[in-house]
Amino acid sequence: MTTLATQDVDPAASGGGAVGLHPVRRRHRRRLTGTLTPWLFLAPALLIFLLFKYIPMAEGIRLSLFNVRPFLGDLWVGLDNYIAVLTDERFQSALGRTLILAFGQTVGSMVLGFALALLLEGSARSLWFVRSAVFLPVVAATAVVGEIWRLLYFPADEGFLNSVLAWFGIGAQPFLDSPDTALWSVMGVGIWKGAPYDMVIILAGLAGIDRQLYESSAIDGATTLQRLRHVTLPALRPVITILLTLAAIRGLRVFTEVYVLTGGGPAGSTDVWMTRVFSLGFERNELGVASAGSVILFLVTLLLTLLVQYYRRRKEAV
Repeated sequence: MTTLATQDVDPAASGGGAVGLHPVRRRHRRRLTGTLTPWLFLAPALLIFLLFKYIPMAEGIRLSLFNVRPFLGDLWVGLDNYIAVLTDERFQSALGRTLILAFGQTVGSMVLGFALALLLEGSARSLWFVRSAVFLPVVAATAVVGEIWRLLYFPADEGFLNSVLAWFGIGAQPFLDSPDTALWSVMGVGIWKGAPYDMVIILAGLAGIDRQLYESSAIDGATTLQRLRHVTLPALRPVITILLTLAAIRGLRVFTEVYVLTGGGPAGSTDVWMTRVFSLGFERNELGVASAGSVILFLVTLLLTLLVQYYRRRKEAV
């Protein structure tokens, strides 16, 4: 009887009259604690995401299926809001401008970010200050950046950029005040703000390249451009894939800089997808149609992300 009674007691864990846990139970408790501990640390962030992102997202999807009438009750319309968005000529025009802006900002910020990364690559102590200074546009509020550039783009002769152009004998440019130049001016601001972000990611990719590859190619007589083409760019392929995804999504969802700089004008020349959604939702009170436009943009960005990830995995498998 004494032997049977003491089989579930761990002599090493018992002490002071207390009965220890069975080794299997202790392992189970440790495993449970190890599983729950990370989630306890993540719980505050997950709660914030739930309240301010996922619940509003679900509500936006719900509203996209209704004719929203505040204080009167919503009317079910099904997919009519989506049809209205896809057949609206102003939305179609906004889509074209959004794609142009997204493509220009994506390519421009990646090229400029790559050039900055090559210039600032290295382990010198003084580079940390230059990198921090270059990275400042990323951490600055987009609305503040837009206001600063709106002042720089002042179209009169005494405007800052026009004063600089005058040194080179170039006349004053209208920048944001002309339908012909407004979209390109907004694109320039997006490139200026996005390039430092791309630079940091590219710098991380450059740090992972084996330096012996450069030495071997130099011994074989490869020029700097050849080393850049045949060593650096292939090694940065995963980084470029990530940047393409992030920059494309950033370009498709562009809103703040457009709204601050031009508000969609002049004459609708910078009216992109998100400014059109904002106008419908908060100026014309067509919340159902605006929600449908937001859901369509979400689906497009999700599809783009999945396609890029699928392409990357296929390349890695080959």
